[in-house]
Amino acid sequence: MNRVSSWGRLSDAEHSVVAITSAADAPAIIASTAPGIARGMERSYGDVALNAGGTLWDMRPLNRFLAFDAESGILTVEPGVLLRDIQATFSRQGWMLAVTPGTEIVTVAGAIANDVHGKNHATRGTFADHVVSITLVRTDGEVIVCGPDDEPEGRGWFEATCGGLGLTGLIVQASIRLKRVPGPWLLAEDVAYQSLPEFFELSDSSELSYEHVVSWIDITTGGGRRGILSRANPAASPHRAPPAAGTPLGAAAGGITFPLVPPVSLVNTLTLPLLNRAYYRLKRAGVGSKVVHYKPFFYPLDAIQEWNRAYGPRGFYQYQCVLPRESGLESVREILRLVARSGQGSFLGVLKTLGDREPLGMLSFARPGVNLTIDFPNLGASTLVLMASLDSVVAEHGGRLYLAKDARMPASLFEAGYPRLEEFTAYRDPGISSELSRRLLGS
Repeated sequence: MNRVSSWGRLSDAEHSVVAITSAADAPAIIASTAPGIARGMERSYGDVALNAGGTLWDMRPLNRFLAFDAESGILTVEPGVLLRDIQATFSRQGWMLAVTPGTEIVTVAGAIANDVHGKNHATRGTFADHVVSITLVRTDGEVIVCGPDDEPEGRGWFEATCGGLGLTGLIVQASIRLKRVPGPWLLAEDVAYQSLPEFFELSDSSELSYEHVVSWIDITTGGGRRGILSRANPAASPHRAPPAAGTPLGAAAGGITFPLVPPVSLVNTLTLPLLNRAYYRLKRAGVGSKVVHYKPFFYPLDAIQEWNRAYGPRGFYQYQCVLPRESGLESVREILRLVARSGQGSFLGVLKTLGDREPLGMLSFARPGVNLTIDFPNLGASTLVLMASLDSVVAEHGGRLYLAKDARMPASLFEAGYPRLEEFTAYRDPGISSELSRRLLGS
């Protein structure tokens, strides 16, 4: 047995870890070791890929590129291939992922299972919008190949698997469509804003001419009274070399590792206002346009390996919600006021708008609206009480929480936020189970 925790470090339970080293052997292995759940790079924050006392199928050994069509940009890979390796390999050839989340230390299968989104949802949608086909192995030995253009039965499997949290079967192969780019560079600009209405105006105008738009927001001000919006477009390469292809996992050039777990969280009531003020001043001092490599723009936190240790031995929660745009100003302001009054939170507050498109996946998170993300050091009961109050705001406004980040959402909020849940249950593999599925689905 091995002790395994997720990125939030909220638990550290023993698991039986079984490596999947061959797609051909996967059916027999999972049939003999079920119930279990697939394991990737453990970047999910909550319990979506945990199975305390049970089996984890480690998919990381299946990490090969299988085929690439340079005309169509379609790349076929094994499930354990990292987004980092796709970006590093193909950006030099004029191709990149069309959609990428805030870390590149994610497997392709994990990106599909959580249907991740990035800073360009308005123009590119989610990861699933660029998946061409998936090969799925069930614990009863059935092998299913499905895609978005299949007949209804095959498309149903595709829509259940994209965003399906690994509960429909084991992904053993996937084909994804990359996008053409001039190189690994972006023309980026930071712009300061002083209020939530200003953020919405700035974000809307930016999305008319920029592919990537996101903002950092100071969660200590009580009403979103300051933040930095970052926007970028692909750019032609300047006359300098990108980071070496062999850059270690999670690190940009010059990356560092957070050395230890402090006895208490370094993010607390004393440091929180200081960190937010310092970050705002640092970013505001650098406002303006510049050509940057994709790594610091897309994946700023990957430059600090094991940064999650900063929250101390009790770990942290990430609260990520999407709220309808029509009440976005009111609901975001209400959440920020509750957070500010609590004195909890971190300097990692993210606010962005999501595009006017519904997701493909039955349990996919991203939908039209406003996305707010806040980290909370785990202070025990007070943190849970705070998040329950935030749940009330989300429920009142018809929003939902991101399952890839969740570790404590009540089933009632889950059921209200995901209207295709009943449809999804028909595609579940009864031999697959996780901490999250037992908490929210009962098995």
